[in-house]
Amino acid sequence: MIFSILISCGTSRKLTRNKKILDNSQKENFHSEEKMSNPTKILSNKEKIQLYITQYSSIAKDEMRVHKIPASITLAQGILESGMGYGRLAKEGNNHFGIKCHDEWKGKRIYHDDDKKGECFRLYKNAASSYRDHSLFLKNRVRYSHLFKIKSSNYKGWAEGLKNAGYATDPNYAEKLISLIERFELTRFDSKMAKSNAEKYSVSKQMNNFIHIVKKGDTLYSISKQYGVTLDNLVRVNQIKDQVIFLNQELKIPIKNY
Repeated sequence: MIFSILISCGTSRKLTRNKKILDNSQKENFHSEEKMSNPTKILSNKEKIQLYITQYSSIAKDEMRVHKIPASITLAQGILESGMGYGRLAKEGNNHFGIKCHDEWKGKRIYHDDDKKGECFRLYKNAASSYRDHSLFLKNRVRYSHLFKIKSSNYKGWAEGLKNAGYATDPNYAEKLISLIERFELTRFDSKMAKSNAEKYSVSKQMNNFIHIVKKGDTLYSISKQYGVTLDNLVRVNQIKDQVIFLNQELKIPIKNY
């Protein structure tokens, strides 16, 4: 299931203190203003995917350097398996690749309905741990060993190989991976010049589009968790003093610092 980030577009402006939004007007005035607010805006799937790529591409590149798995393949799998980062396993269990417990898993667990009800999935302390375990999962299993004979530049070969090895039951799994890689130019993270190529992809322009409008109930902490950024970065980029924010205030989301 894919979840959406809702961004309030109301027009009233309220002062917030102590990390909580304070309403200095009478309740009846606030409710009347709420009725006049504009409809909520939802991030498009394209924006969600761009956000995911910006957050996790550096981890995928690190895994490629260590384990020789194309970063493009890792990112495409992460996008697909995690529901662009909005699926329950990713949000609550930091599990971005749908890896189940299996007999050898000794870590924490999260239970989720998949092919069967209440199946056991691996729970990680952070996304980087999920990415590392994904690399080891592929590298340490015989059925995936043939993949490492395929050139890292051959993303189509990797996609087909994953499908043929039974990574997913979806018969269109390879086609979906290839489509994501080509639509979002994920091969730019595979080459030795990945860093310079990625910088040319106007990441900063993408990030300028990610503005959060403060809504009732928001706190700086909840906003930082929602977008996966640090509280310190959020405060610094927006030059916030005393952790005070306002209702309907526009906050820049410093994803490019991740």
